[in-house]
Formats: sequence, C-alpha cells, structure tokens
Amino acid sequence: MKSRLSEDYRAIFMGDTPMIDLRSPGEFARGSFPHTVNLPLMTNEERAIVGTTYKQQGQAEAIKRGHALVSGAVKEARVAAWADFARAHPDGLLFCWRGGLRSEITQGWLRDAGVDYPRVAGGYKALRRYLIDTGERICREAEFVVVAGRTGTGKTHLLNNLASSVDLEGLARHRGSSFGRRPGDQPSQIDFENRLSIALLRAEAKGGAILIEDEGNRIGQRALPPALIARIQSAPTLVVEEPFAARVETILGDYVTDMLAEHEAFYGDEGFERFAGFLQDALARIAKRLGGLRYGEIAALMADALTHQRVTGDVALHRAWIERLLRDYYDPMYDYQLRQNERPVLMRGSKAEHVARYGAHMVQGS
Repeated sequence: MKSRLSEDYRAIFMGDTPMIDLRSPGEFARGSFPHTVNLPLMTNEERAIVGTTYKQQGQAEAIKRGHALVSGAVKEARVAAWADFARAHPDGLLFCWRGGLRSEITQGWLRDAGVDYPRVAGGYKALRRYLIDTGERICREAEFVVVAGRTGTGKTHLLNNLASSVDLEGLARHRGSSFGRRPGDQPSQIDFENRLSIALLRAEAKGGAILIEDEGNRIGQRALPPALIARIQSAPTLVVEEPFAARVETILGDYVTDMLAEHEAFYGDEGFERFAGFLQDALARIAKRLGGLRYGEIAALMADALTHQRVTGDVALHRAWIERLLRDYYDPMYDYQLRQNERPVLMRGSKAEHVARYGAHMVQGS
C-alpha cells in the first residue's frame, strides 16, 4: 500500500494539527512544534548505536541493527503508543527528521496493527523550513504597527485587545525586562522561532496591520529574528500613555500579584520565598546601572515590602519601590531610547483610546 503523505504545511499549522514526532528525545528537546508529542522510534542511546553502525558498516547493517534494538516487547509498546495517539487524533500526522525511513517504518508497523496514519512529506526539516521562510516573507511584505510606551502603560494588555496582534513576550515566556523572568524555562530558541512564525501567519490571515510590541533584540535569552527586528525599528507606532499612578498599579499587578500567583502555582509551598528571591535578584541585576546609593535605597524598600507581605499578605508597600524604579530607571531609559528612534507616530493615547480608535481599524485593515 502506498504511504499517505501530507504536504500542506500552512494547513498543518493553521489547523493546530496534532502530530507525533518520531525523532529521538534529544532531537525533540532542541525544538519541535505546538500540538506535537514525542513518541520516538528510537531512544537517544539506540539512535547513537544505529548511527555508529551506519558510519562503520553502512545503511543495510544500520537498519538491521535498528530492527534488532526495537523488537519484541519494546516494539509492541511503541506501536501501541502510536496507535493510541492515532485513534485519539484521527486528523493527525507523524514525522521524523526528513520524512524518510523512520516515518516509513512507523507507518508500516502501524498498518500491521490496523492503523493507516499519514506522515508529513519532508518531515521536520520541511516543516521548519516552511516556518522560517514564512516568517521572513511576512516580515518583508506585511504592514506592521509597533505598540510603544513607557514601562507600566500596559502595552501587552492593549495588544490582547487588538486584532492581528502578536504577543512576543507571551511566546518567549518572559516579560522582556530584568523583572521579566517567569517560573520555569523559556522555550528553546527553535521552539520560540517556530511559534513566532505560526503567530505571524495567523495574524496575517486576519488581515490588516500586524501589531507587535516594541522590543529589543532579545526577550530574556531568546533572540528575535533579524527580519523582525528591522521591522520593529522602522514601523510606525501607537504610543500608549497612562498616568503615573495607573502605571504603578499595572506593575503592581503584573510583577507582584500575578507573579506571586505564578510562583505559588509552580513551586507550591516554596512559592513566596521563590517569588521574593526573584524580585531581589532582578533588582540586583540592574544595581550597577542604578548606582550603589540608589540601589541600596530601592532594595531596602523592596525588602520592607516583602517582609510586610509575608506577614500580612498586603502588597501596598510594594508601590514605594515601584515608584522609585519607574522614576529613576525605566522612565529615563525610555526617554533616551525614544530620542534614538524617530519612527512615525500614528497616535498617542491611553489603552482605552487606542482600542476605541484602532480596534476595528486593525481588523478591517482600512
């Protein structure tokens, strides 16, 4: 029977197609795709043995060695896992590195088990190439609008209320500043790039300009693609302006209330102490830029706020260090960066004013 193939890569990503990644766990860890599970044909160790055999004795002996390693109960367990996934996701696909031998072997074993399941033509390599090319094309061709503004103006909140937006910080699992690190790891660089291209593809499909936050070259440890950096640096902007007191409340919500909840959900009983360490470490990372005296003053305010919160649960004292940090560090830095970039400004206003004026406009692309 001829193996079934799928090569509509756009439909795969637009449709959140569930997929089996047959590559080894090591390959999978370096990067894969959303809605994909790793059910490898071979473990890291098995793949290394087969690879050595291939180099020393050729393909035929390598295939023979692979069949010997994945046989009996081991083979039965792996086929059962693939079959369970295929039955749970009848619209899904499987792939290996190039869509070749590992995919063909898996398809054959599944057919023997009564399951006819399609594979991706070209495998991981073709899917990855499609996303790289798609992201670069969209960065070249699409209209972009950058959402800019001082720290605490709620730029991410605004993006979530406008159509055709791409949340870079959400994709990177990092809020983009010294205080941006979130519990758990950031995605791998490849995972971040893949998810970014998918987000751009979906934003493009909605029509109109693609809205994106003003970011530097990196978000945490993740690098933005050069083509996107170029568009961010040149695209017209929507500048979000909010009163100072409102910005303090936004920071309090994002970096104190919400961040504590994330730490408690991730670390359990250690959540508060991990959260306290996160805030103090983040401040320490910008100590040199603040200067010794200013850093000491803000660190003392933060320590008092954490002690008070630990005992009472009240977050009110955090406003003091947030106010100092905005006035003495983030606002001057934003003003300097603004002077370095003379992008055209489409509009200045509050989040509510931007949503009222540009929400429908961005949807319609008019």
